[in-house]
Amino acid sequence: MVATSQPLAAQAGISMLGRGGNAVDAALATAITLTLVEPTGNGLGSDAFAIVWDGKELHGLNASGRSPAAWNPERFPDGMSERGWESVTVPGAISAWVDLSQRFGKLPFETLFEPAIRYARNGFHVSPVIAALWARGADLLGRQPGFAEAFMPGGRAPQAGEVFRNPALAASLEQIARTRGEAFYRGELAEKIAAFAREHGAALTIDDMAAHENDWCGTVHASYGDVALHEIPPNGQGIAACMALGMLEHCDLAGHAPDSVAALHLQIEAMKLAMRDAEAYVADLSAMQDVRVQDLLDPAYLKARAKLIDPARATDFGAGAPRHGGTVYLTAADESGMMVSFIQSNYAGFGSGVVVPGTGISLQNRGYGFVTREGHPNRVGPRKRPFHTIIPGFLMKNGAPQMSFGVMGGPMQAQGHVQMTLRTQLWGQDPQAAADAPRWRATRGLGVAIESSAGADVLAGLADLGHAVTSEEPESSFGFGGAQLIQRIEGGYIGGSDPRKDGCVIGF
Repeated sequence: MVATSQPLAAQAGISMLGRGGNAVDAALATAITLTLVEPTGNGLGSDAFAIVWDGKELHGLNASGRSPAAWNPERFPDGMSERGWESVTVPGAISAWVDLSQRFGKLPFETLFEPAIRYARNGFHVSPVIAALWARGADLLGRQPGFAEAFMPGGRAPQAGEVFRNPALAASLEQIARTRGEAFYRGELAEKIAAFAREHGAALTIDDMAAHENDWCGTVHASYGDVALHEIPPNGQGIAACMALGMLEHCDLAGHAPDSVAALHLQIEAMKLAMRDAEAYVADLSAMQDVRVQDLLDPAYLKARAKLIDPARATDFGAGAPRHGGTVYLTAADESGMMVSFIQSNYAGFGSGVVVPGTGISLQNRGYGFVTREGHPNRVGPRKRPFHTIIPGFLMKNGAPQMSFGVMGGPMQAQGHVQMTLRTQLWGQDPQAAADAPRWRATRGLGVAIESSAGADVLAGLADLGHAVTSEEPESSFGFGGAQLIQRIEGGYIGGSDPRKDGCVIGF
């Protein structure tokens, strides 16, 4: 089974299973194709993370890139840049493809690229949701270096149903496939990226590209009953989902219906507590010296934080003291039991907006995830990973794999992981029902955005508890992300894919 946000990409993945590949081969072919068919969320210049159940154990891969060696706080006197070259860190997605294929794949690396190269040369019909996001991106980024040439044929974004071709991307994919990524990090493509950076006075160099390396980092986890939620360790926000779930172990969620005011209130409050800590303490692991991962996940600390939740009133929490002193997601599973949870992202839509001429390589804007505040562990510095929003999720139950899943959408992701975990595991909803259900998103202070489909009574009930409620229409807002889920059942799998995007689940 393959589940992702774009049907052509899901078909590319399932075709690899049909050719004798495994779940990793399917996931990688899906990811590679997504860089073409969903450029509004990812590209060759993205970062990536993965969790893989290989049939015996879980593996976690951090393939996020680091900042250029020349970056320091003094370079950003007005704060971090959201767009353009000064937001670009070294891209890691291609290195993820290489490492995952080498360690787990069955098919030749070049085979995984065939669907994407074919669509890039011959063209594909742009799907409706992606067309809407493309138009927004063109309005915002049309003047960034190289963007219009790559993504605005005829001077505008392609409309839904129009055929889009990207021969430059096809040529880059061929080089990456043939050299197993060497062309991108140390060869011709790396040289083009570095030359374009120099042309625009940017700091990224070919040495920065060549120095990139991934980490097989394992996972962090928290339990709720007999289910354990596994996430990639920091620099990502997945730990916030674990923290919130650990707090909710001490709340009477089981006594409430899933879409009741009481259940939503408890989840929102736990998520706010976790997010405040993540914002204060999560960074590149090498910089988390004062507050460590084990401090944030300490059961005694989470129990103490849970006691701050007032079941009758919303609270504007601050960070605790745990120690005294634009994204795409996909998941795949095969008949052997291998399951893959994989995410790659530009960060904000098309990312930085920078596209290297003649290559189709669009670059992310992950540098915007740093802060410039003195003393903060996530302060910008040389060769450092920024705070990341993208996180793959994985559930284990009584030591066995249960579900690979993800929810896209910036700060929505950790919150969505908690909601999907509870809906499927506590309240017994199947993956599609969980993906369809109304979602909420805690914001600043007492703010919470919630989809209008939750119902007027629920919105009013949350407001009565002191939440500053904003109602949003699912079809008009991308702030609740998309969700893709594959859950293991006896004899196979059941999947779910989000109707808010052009999502697709394919199994055989």
